Formats: sequence, C-alpha cells, structure tokens
Amino acid sequence: VIRCRAAVAWAVGKPLSVEEVEVAPPKAGEVRIKIVAAGICHTEEHTLKGSLPNVEFPVIPGHEGAGIVESIGEGVASVKPGDKVIPLCIPQCGECSFCLNPESNFCQKSHLCEPQNLLPDKTSRFTCKGKQIHHFLWVSTFAEYTVIPEYAVAKIDAAAPLDKVCLFGCGFSTGYGAAINTAKVKPGSTCAIFGLGGVGLSVVMGCKAAGASRIIAVDINKDKFARAKELGATDCINPRDFQKPIQEVLTEMTGQGVDYSFEVIGHADTMIAALASCNMNTGICVMVGVLDSGSEISIDPMLLLTGRTWKGTVLGGWKMRDAIPKLVSSYLDKKFNSDLLITHTLPFAKVNEGFELLRAGK
Repeated sequence: VIRCRAAVAWAVGKPLSVEEVEVAPPKAGEVRIKIVAAGICHTEEHTLKGSLPNVEFPVIPGHEGAGIVESIGEGVASVKPGDKVIPLCIPQCGECSFCLNPESNFCQKSHLCEPQNLLPDKTSRFTCKGKQIHHFLWVSTFAEYTVIPEYAVAKIDAAAPLDKVCLFGCGFSTGYGAAINTAKVKPGSTCAIFGLGGVGLSVVMGCKAAGASRIIAVDINKDKFARAKELGATDCINPRDFQKPIQEVLTEMTGQGVDYSFEVIGHADTMIAALASCNMNTGICVMVGVLDSGSEISIDPMLLLTGRTWKGTVLGGWKMRDAIPKLVSSYLDKKFNSDLLITHTLPFAKVNEGFELLRAGK
C-alpha cells in the first residue's frame, strides 16, 4: 500500500480537500501509476457541482493527466514499471461491439454505459481516514498514485514531457479530434467555434490542421482572442458587440452560414445558435460542450429538415489506446503546438486555486 496525497471531493458543492490517502496495489489486469501532472477540465467542475450523472461521493476527481507506471498486476502485458503513460477516461477494452466497430471510439465499459466509480471488480483501491473513496472514470488523476485497468492506459513515447502531454488525456484530444475526426473539416472550408477555453482552442488548432480557410472564433471574453489568433483563428467576434443574434452575424459574414460549427461551452442557447449558424443544407454542427445532467433543448425542426447535420463527439472521436501514442508522436514531431494551451502551472496543494482560475475564465 502506498500513502500519498490526493484531492478528495467529500460531497457535492464542497471545495476539494487535499488529504493523505492509501492506494492499494494493483490486482490482476490493473496498473498503478505515479501521476506527474494533471490538467483541470470543466468536467471536474460539473462533477463538483453534482451535475455529471452517476458519480458517487466521496471521490477523487481528475481525468486528464500523465504519469509513470509504478507497478502492474498479474497478466498486464502492454506496459511495465517505468513506462510513461496517459490514463484514458474512455477505456478501449477491445472486445465490446463498440470497440470492434472501426467507426466507433466509445467502449461499453465507459461511464455513460455503466458507472466507473469502482474498478471492474466493484471495489476501490482508495481509502482515506478509514473510508472507501470512489474512483472517477477509473482515472482519478488528482491523486499522486492511482490504479487503473490496463485497457484504460496508453503507453507513450519516453521522450514526452509529462507536464505538457497531460492535456492529451482529454482537453486537447477532444477539441482537435472534434474537427479532424467528427466534423472531418475539409480544406478551404469555413468554421465557427463557440467558446475559446482549452477545448475550443484545440478545435481551432484542428480546423487549421485540416486546412480550413476561415476560422471564426466566438467568445464573450475578448481576453481569449489573442491566443485564438495565435493558434489559427482568422476572425474573432464577441456576441455582445452586436444587436442581432450571433447566428445572423455569422450568416452575414459568410453568405450562407459556415460549413462547420462547434459548440464548446455547454449551454442550450449557444448549441442552438451554433446549429443555426451553419449552412442550412450541408452544414455540420458538432456538440462538444457538456450540458448539466437532465438538461433539455428544444429546437425548430426546420433547422434540421433542410439538411444540416447535428452530431455529438466524445473525446474527439479517437479510439484512445490506439490514437494517444500517435498524437504524442505528432506533438514530438512539432505537427502542432499544444503547449500554447497551458496558461498556469500550479503545485498540487493549490488545486482549488486552479478551479478559481477556471471559473474566472483565466
């Protein structure tokens, strides 16, 4: 058993509490990882507010990180102690019908099919003050050590800087893949991205990599515009600068609406605006943002009847175990510069300050 620090969410609505926890050794088919760096993603904010379904408290959150294998359980063959790895919040068991479908990147072992609050054998490897602590999406990167099923771990290049590629566990991969895989952005096309947080800026990078000729970045926080332009945005607009709905502004800017639009905020009104802002016949709108659990959207069916496509994406459409090592190699080959997404680097004890920066849009 390893004793180490972890940020525990004891109950909904409470700040994280940095505690000493015990992390049990890995059982068969499991990997114990020393987490070196973790990213803070808006999904954790949803979790702390209690608006992500099926999460049980107390829990150690965190699903975006990178680390080094400390030990392995019986039968584990794809990684060994000392390997650099990225934990995957969407596993790839390789056996379910989703994993066997080349067009799917989901897995029936993932949280939206069955909760990942305990490891597959329905027990936890975490205890604190004598209490069982739940896992989060089997990942729990807000712990200095964590235990994860082997099929939710991807081995990456030993040269990768863990404090930079930790973003590949969710934020960067989700946004970049939404453009490349889900929308399949074509060269010369026009794109609009609603929301310029880390994921939205990754969509900008994906649109640029795909050869889009016009990339319109939309946010009510104009402080985000300089970085969006640095990463490939051609236009930056603030909906508050206009008297008319933003979808009308985008349609006027482009003539018929954009070819591809992406909602990366998680609000019902911006999802409808993103859908309405793409071409009424051939436009594709991709939903990336997460709405609060139980939310509903009502839309005018004419928005879809004329031919638009409205689709969701999860982790950018990547089959994670297959794709993450390749994305890390592309990063090492300087195919893109995801380092520009990192605004702050904080010591672990200041995890709550990280959430304050997230909430402040910084």
